[in-house]
Amino acid sequence: MGRPLIGLTTYAEDARFGVNDTFSAVLPLSYVHAVHESGGRAVLITPDAPDTDVLDGLDGIMFTGGSDVDPALYGEPPHPATKVKPQRDTAELLLLRAAVEADLPVLGVCRGMQLMAVAYGGRLHQHLPEVLGHEGHRPERRASANGRGPKFAHHPVRLRPGSRAHAILGDELVVNSYHHQGVRDPGGLTPVGWCPGDDLVEVVEDPSRTFVLGVQWHPEDTDDFRVFEAFVETANARKMALR
Repeated sequence: MGRPLIGLTTYAEDARFGVNDTFSAVLPLSYVHAVHESGGRAVLITPDAPDTDVLDGLDGIMFTGGSDVDPALYGEPPHPATKVKPQRDTAELLLLRAAVEADLPVLGVCRGMQLMAVAYGGRLHQHLPEVLGHEGHRPERRASANGRGPKFAHHPVRLRPGSRAHAILGDELVVNSYHHQGVRDPGGLTPVGWCPGDDLVEVVEDPSRTFVLGVQWHPEDTDDFRVFEAFVETANARKMALR
């Protein structure tokens, strides 16, 4: 038996390959690296031609970061700062709902966690600086010679004892952060982690499923792969049980 196959959703974006600009399916390799380092085998999923047959043969699926979730999905007009990719929302919601129904292990990262909340009937804060009064979840881009600022903000997250996330990560950890939207209402999901400075939800899970977990930060861009290891371990157990 080979490694468990983990599906990773991708972005549809304009990209440059050599001298050619082309519309492409792309994903930061850090997601793939995290899966491979955790014992899985990454399979990239494009947002075109969506169908639940994509899940056939997968042992788990990860919903990755990226653009904002369309507020029309939870009945609100868009904020001026909201940037959406409706095709991606449609494809990923289809796969997410089917994966949950099939009890396929699910991990959501940043946008992926927000998409989970919407799929479970929740709502989002569309622009956190206006809600929280600070930029603590996304670093400000300060003027510099190259026009770039820090990639991530950092802050602590506290976990609820007795939750799956607590079993994986312990009482508290410091996370990296880059997002301007956040979970306002988790819907049918259970919030189990918060930023202590402002009580923003940072972790959600569905305790009725084998593994449905969302984190608001970017563990793929750290050397702490505990979330990925737990996810891949669960996917592998499912694979072995179905042999």
